[in-house]
Amino acid sequence: MKFFRYIITFISYIAKPEKRKLISISYSLKDKTGLEIGGPSAFFDLKSFFPVYVFAKRIDGVNFSAETVWEGKINEGMSYHYTDNKNGYQYISEASELDRIGNNKYDFLLSCHSLEHIANPIKTLKNWNKVLQTGGKIILVLPDKDFTFDHNRPYTHFEHLLQDFKAEIDEHDTTHFEEILHLHDVSKDKMINSQEELKSRIHDNFSNRCVHHHVYSLDLITELLNYCGFKVLYQQKAKPFHLVTVAEKMSN
Repeated sequence: MKFFRYIITFISYIAKPEKRKLISISYSLKDKTGLEIGGPSAFFDLKSFFPVYVFAKRIDGVNFSAETVWEGKINEGMSYHYTDNKNGYQYISEASELDRIGNNKYDFLLSCHSLEHIANPIKTLKNWNKVLQTGGKIILVLPDKDFTFDHNRPYTHFEHLLQDFKAEIDEHDTTHFEEILHLHDVSKDKMINSQEELKSRIHDNFSNRCVHHHVYSLDLITELLNYCGFKVLYQQKAKPFHLVTVAEKMSN
């Protein structure tokens, strides 16, 4: 099975030039141990842009609750099933904290469409930095607003994220709720069917964490990662709506 998955990935590398750089980076993580925030994600699996699941030795997972709208019910323990015949440890922990995970523990960290759901990204990325070894990689995937329900919203400015960090904003924050109610394109949101459903979901955001607090560009992602102790190595837009950044943890 492992050999078969390698062959499929090699075929994808040859047939899809737009995937080659990210497949090469995923291969560089072969036999390494990682942590995924808010997964598992198809973006990291076989035939994807970044098939790190195929190569990694082991990946542990973090989710904020024992039940989410994306994963359903989950249990802490060796229950993080991220691909065929591969399991890691499932943590139930706030993604912005990771206070139960030791420092300098992982070779890489994965986050696919998670950071936009977190109210204080600077605090979060600083804590993600801590669990990585020096030179460890972060693979950060965020939505390209032009192709999502956020397309009417303005990009967030770094100064706003810095203010949130200094004010110690947490997951109870409602700053952007009014903006979302006015600019969210319900027709592009597969999880709801009406403005009333959007209002209800936003009202209960602390429980469901569906809100996109901030809207990211590649430039903002670079500025944010630089501030939080990372060096950006590579960025790419990937269909249908992904902004992909690979960065490296600088020395402590």
